Amino acid sequence: MFKPVAVPTPARRLFLQQTGATALSATAIALLSGCESMAQTKTQSANQDINILNVALGLEHEGIAAYQLGAESGLLQKPVLETAVLFQSHHKAHRDLLVVTIEKLGGRPVQPRPMAEYAKGLKADTLKTQADVLILAARLELGATNAYLGVIPALKDAELSKVAARLAADETMHWTALNGVLARALPQNALTFGA
Repeated sequence: MFKPVAVPTPARRLFLQQTGATALSATAIALLSGCESMAQTKTQSANQDINILNVALGLEHEGIAAYQLGAESGLLQKPVLETAVLFQSHHKAHRDLLVVTIEKLGGRPVQPRPMAEYAKGLKADTLKTQADVLILAARLELGATNAYLGVIPALKDAELSKVAARLAADETMHWTALNGVLARALPQNALTFGA
């Protein structure tokens, strides 16, 4: 049976490391939130922002692929499958927002890898039950939540922090719903996310 691993994937570790040391500039977050007037001045940290956003985009590609693998596995019952497809659509919206922002910053968005690479990296061959698929999805959603929360502390503008928080909120909602389907107990401690 597939066992969840608390250690983030290499891409998530890289994202957390990068955002721990530096965060997205106000320009990048302004573009993410659709506030182009706030982003008119391109900062010197644009390349760094593009790199961080591309790592985030890579995580969204991974999430989209994971839900695709789950949907195609034949292991998900109808209501769970419908929810997985809904969550995948959220990740696609995140992807689209990141692509537009990276391009507006003058960068080149990272492309998704072949599905076979995602399947291998996510160990799709070990998924034997609906619970296995949900455990994998919950682990990825928790990693995404923590990654997005990692950029918030360095933001000085409350409106810009709100954008990153909204992305984290989507991931947290996904994690919570998946854990509910798995009948997992709620976290016993406060401040579960972002640690």
